[in-house]
Amino acid sequence: MFDRQVPELVNQWRVFRFDLPGHGGAPAHAAGSVSDLADRLLATLDALGVQRFGYAGCAFGGAVGIELALRHPERVASLALIAASPRFGTADEFRQRGVIVRTNGLDPIARTAPERWFTGGFAAAQPAITEWAVQMVRTTDPGCYIAACEALAAFDVRAELSRIGVPTLVLVGSDDQVTGPAEARTLVAGIPDARLAVVPDASHLVPVEQPTAVTDLLVRHFSTAWQPAFVDSATGQVAIPGALANPVVVAPPQTAPIAEIAPAVVVPPQVTGRPDPYDAGIKVRREVLGDAHVDRTLAQADAFSGDFQEFLTRYAWGEIWDRPGLDRRSRSCVTLTALVAGGHLDELAVHTRAALRNGLTPVEIGEVLLQAAVYCGVPAANSAFKVAQRVIREETTPTE
Repeated sequence: MFDRQVPELVNQWRVFRFDLPGHGGAPAHAAGSVSDLADRLLATLDALGVQRFGYAGCAFGGAVGIELALRHPERVASLALIAASPRFGTADEFRQRGVIVRTNGLDPIARTAPERWFTGGFAAAQPAITEWAVQMVRTTDPGCYIAACEALAAFDVRAELSRIGVPTLVLVGSDDQVTGPAEARTLVAGIPDARLAVVPDASHLVPVEQPTAVTDLLVRHFSTAWQPAFVDSATGQVAIPGALANPVVVAPPQTAPIAEIAPAVVVPPQVTGRPDPYDAGIKVRREVLGDAHVDRTLAQADAFSGDFQEFLTRYAWGEIWDRPGLDRRSRSCVTLTALVAGGHLDELAVHTRAALRNGLTPVEIGEVLLQAAVYCGVPAANSAFKVAQRVIREETTPTE
């Protein structure tokens, strides 16, 4: 992705690039969250002896950069966020994409990649690059792709942008339909020291589509933002003004070693008593059933049924679904079986969708219903198969 930028960047800085797990031939050790990926990157940089760096990331790479600036501000000196967003779409969209890949493989996603990533004129004029994009997706490890979808589904830092304290370049293609100028302006409005660059005639993968413009913007940004450390003569303290990384990680050139700045240790206040399970419950309920379903259900609640919805959130989801004793796949298997036994077909449809989101494949759901036929009765399982078949077709059919 950054092949056209690196030759110019290495004239001034050491440049490190990385692949996401299972992408580009990297080992398929899936990461469950954006923060997990940020921690892995820091461990890699630690092994390379890189302490302070600037960072440039495109799309998912931008999310990693934001996470680094928020959770490890002492390490990041400067940011370039390309085609990035403080929240990528909705959680439901990404979990639905995971269901599609788990059922149909990566081919449906790969075939539609060029129209999401490039302008129509570029895709038509550059068939080799278009095919590269398709093959890049096809050769990704499916489990790692699904994990990346889950990570982006949970990523939402809109309320935290004001805590990013480094110089930030927000760069976006004018025709980006995935994370476009509106998302870029949200970043600029939220980050105190941020400026916006809109590149004309470019879509989502703007470093590929408009390489010269992106190179010039990155060089100018990092040249301005990065300054070497110096010692304040009045206080004797080490000061590190601004600086650069990605899926390009750019470290400053080798200089004399500087003192390490240790982050403050904050001790949380002592908490007494048992925490209210509602907050955990609403989080799990949304992750399992989807934001759209939960929002619709809660919107339909009134003075008569509101207490019941709160009861479900607090006890069914906060007390039971959030227990560590079983993973969510196992809880989905138990729930499907119980719903078949009780003949609760409306709930069965809801939890068939939830089972797909929790990682069960259609084949595994079929096995659960077959076993239920033995212990719950053939008529009950027959009705359950009809409901589950309809839901699985709806959820796993790729959209054109």
